[in-house]
Amino acid sequence: MDVKNAADAGRIRDRELDEELADVLVAISVITKRLARKISENLRKTEVPSDGQNERAVHRD
Repeated sequence: MDVKNAADAGRIRDRELDEELADVLVAISVITKRLARKISENLRKTEVPSDGQNERAVHRD
């Protein structure tokens, strides 16, 4: 009986760890998206129209 309880407890703990990991990955994704948006906004603000010199190609996927 103790072995079964230990196995059940291990599965529950594994599930809890999986959920916690999923939450951390979602948080990283949200932060990455915010940072990408801020970088993009900053690039747009700092871009200065030029006469063709020193132009930088921006590729968007």
